[in-house]
Amino acid sequence: MTEIHFLSLVETARCIRSGELTSSEVTEALLERITALDPTLMSYAMVLADRAMAQAQRADAESARGISRGPLHGVPIGVKDLCYTSFAPTTAGMKVHKGFMPPYNATIVDRLELAGAVTLGKLKMTEGAYTSHHPEDPTPRNPWNHNHWVGSSSTGSGVATSAGLCYASIGSDTGGSIRFPSATCGLTGLKPTWGRVSRHGVFPLADSLDHVGPMARSAADCAAMLGVMAGADPNDPTTLTCPVPDYLASIASGVRGRTIGIDRDYATEGVDVEVVSALRSVETMLVALGARVREVRLPPWRRLVSQWIAACAVETAAHHHATYPSRKDEYGPALALLIEEGLATDGRAVADIMHERLKFNGGLAALFDDIDMLLIPAMPMPIPDLDEMEAFGADPEVLNAILRYTAPFDFSGSPTITMPMGIDRRGMPLSFQLVGPHAGEETLLQAGHTWQSVTDWHTRRPPGM
Repeated sequence: MTEIHFLSLVETARCIRSGELTSSEVTEALLERITALDPTLMSYAMVLADRAMAQAQRADAESARGISRGPLHGVPIGVKDLCYTSFAPTTAGMKVHKGFMPPYNATIVDRLELAGAVTLGKLKMTEGAYTSHHPEDPTPRNPWNHNHWVGSSSTGSGVATSAGLCYASIGSDTGGSIRFPSATCGLTGLKPTWGRVSRHGVFPLADSLDHVGPMARSAADCAAMLGVMAGADPNDPTTLTCPVPDYLASIASGVRGRTIGIDRDYATEGVDVEVVSALRSVETMLVALGARVREVRLPPWRRLVSQWIAACAVETAAHHHATYPSRKDEYGPALALLIEEGLATDGRAVADIMHERLKFNGGLAALFDDIDMLLIPAMPMPIPDLDEMEAFGADPEVLNAILRYTAPFDFSGSPTITMPMGIDRRGMPLSFQLVGPHAGEETLLQAGHTWQSVTDWHTRRPPGM
């Protein structure tokens, strides 16, 4: 039997429903594992052991009375520390917010807990959800190899979910922060359509680019999470009002008859041969499963990607006006530099970015008139080690190369699913993305589940874990 901590979320919920396991047993096992492993992995900003056990006992009492709150009932998860929680401090990885106790919960926290999920704790993240951790906050370590990049900014979410310290977690994505840590940690991450999941009570980095979604170990697990998280919220007027499908109920619908678009130049030009080879294997398998492939041309994207930092910087500066520059000495260098760039960016540059964004978004929407999803890599290279990543950080061209498969779809607000597709020569996961039209999460999850039904990359675990 798979160790209890590496059961899927869906399987764990089934075991709790059937009485094979109790929520208390599962929660206690994960808390013990956190105690044993997290001093090294450093994924949790705060563990809420007593509260989690009380939630688990309440879930078990309800189960004994025949009450089930749904597919998350009694299942332990982790919450990224940018989500407001009235029961624990919320810092967004920032020294300036140390000890902040929100007066209410984020909508998604309430929805997950009302659905019976057990909150194990708050997960670490980069400062303000940008690229780097605050200098006083140790960076979580990649469980696959401590010397490799763990992504940003949902670092704790990636590490904890991959290492079996929770069954799923909340991530956020402004330039790739669900997708990068999902890719680097061998996970399945779902970046929903912008507005599909409420951002009420979630610290913003850049509101018009921010997405909140689930990180888990399978497409089915993401479907269970998203079905609870998604939906209109009167406290967030930007949320979509279209109905939320039962993603889990339709997960096995397959890909037969679906059309997958591939822009060969975009997907392979300048991309490492290991990534290209694995991506071709994905294409071959999806065709064998009944999908059709159509050659497409993505709208011009290079200039838009090069504008991502400036676009993010302007919105970040606006959000931090109450504490920057008045408390500048409490900021780390990366976030401070971003805010300074935002303050220095003039209105003409902002207008130019907006126009470029609208052109790309219109062209992309037209592309989806003829295809159901787009197949692309998650990253153009295998996961870099920490020395390589430090060198990349000093080269804007390399940064733009890393963002080429993530930033365009934050600008467009398109849903994407990221999944493992192989193991590279250094023993690290390789991952790909499927991108869909707005509100197309159901199709992406079906395609992801179909892929994972005939492959086992998503079941591979970090060595020694």
